[in-house]
Amino acid sequence: MFTSDRIVKQEITPDNIDLDVPKRGMPVTIITGFLGSGKTTLLNHILQNQLDLKVAVLVNEFGDINIDSQLLVSVDENMMELSNGCICCTINDGLVDAVYSVLEKGDRIDYMIIETTGVADPLPIALTFLGTELQHLTRLDSILTVVDSEAFTSEHFNSDAAYAQIMYGDIIILNKTDLVAEEKLQELETYINKTKTKARILRSHLGVVPLPLILDIQIDQSAIAAAEESSQKTDDHDHGDHTHHHQGNADAHEHSHDANCQHDHHDHDHHHHSNHLENDGFISISFQSDRAFDLDKFQNFLDKQLPIDVFRAKGILCFANIDNRYVFQLSGKRYELKTDDRGKALKNQLVIIGRNLHREDLLEKLTDCLV
Repeated sequence: MFTSDRIVKQEITPDNIDLDVPKRGMPVTIITGFLGSGKTTLLNHILQNQLDLKVAVLVNEFGDINIDSQLLVSVDENMMELSNGCICCTINDGLVDAVYSVLEKGDRIDYMIIETTGVADPLPIALTFLGTELQHLTRLDSILTVVDSEAFTSEHFNSDAAYAQIMYGDIIILNKTDLVAEEKLQELETYINKTKTKARILRSHLGVVPLPLILDIQIDQSAIAAAEESSQKTDDHDHGDHTHHHQGNADAHEHSHDANCQHDHHDHDHHHHSNHLENDGFISISFQSDRAFDLDKFQNFLDKQLPIDVFRAKGILCFANIDNRYVFQLSGKRYELKTDDRGKALKNQLVIIGRNLHREDLLEKLTDCLV
């Protein structure tokens, strides 16, 4: 069980007004994992079972976080306040700035969680907490790597990001265990242990993991710093037939779901953007329209026209002759539609992420689904 006992409270006086002592040493957990592995599901589990701690969550875009409506209190430009005392903060102007925006809040915050993008290398994010001024204000607790037990195969290691997520994860969480047989889970655990010796592995269904096993566990992070020092001595890290490149940014390209569906590039702390997306052959395709989809045509697109190299898709969709908007999530071969009760204007916004996709062809097929 984790507590906030170590957080010292100090009365603010003119002499110490610049020292935010209650937030000094705030524990930080990084949640990483490949596209569609279930990072947001794990995050929601933490927020709904956070044992009265006030948690700050840093994410790339609020639209990626499916916070239950009863938790939502208000949203401003950069921060979301929740009824359980937690907050969500977007990483718009850089990771360090986002952390400071949380630390400078007047309210007490006990814990911080960073959710990375699905194609991000977690190492530079970890080093931001270990090697910048944030090391005096925060404490990197652990890196949690979420794995889709059904979809994950050795082919994922053709991706620099997927390899780094396993190698630098302190705890590997095998999610979606209900979708595979025990034999497959054992094979996956054996495979991960061959790649990362003595990996700490937990199993999860719908992101449910006992919080004392993953938060405030105080893992020694000296190995992270040593790994970065070692990687700086060589340009490439060879593992088998695959060359892994350490990039120097806190995350890969973000995929914004705002009204313009822009493909934003945020410069996080190291002042030069990462090339993970391009290195791994990924492309992000954004689509939006004020016209509704024909449900049958869109269903046919998903079932018969969607390229096999699409790893992830997500968005807000509306269909002809149906009043509701829907939150659309696709991971691998699985997809789902859930009613969006927020009452916003009907508009289609969709982001598709995959390898070696033909942008114009996909956009044309989606346009053909409109009425």
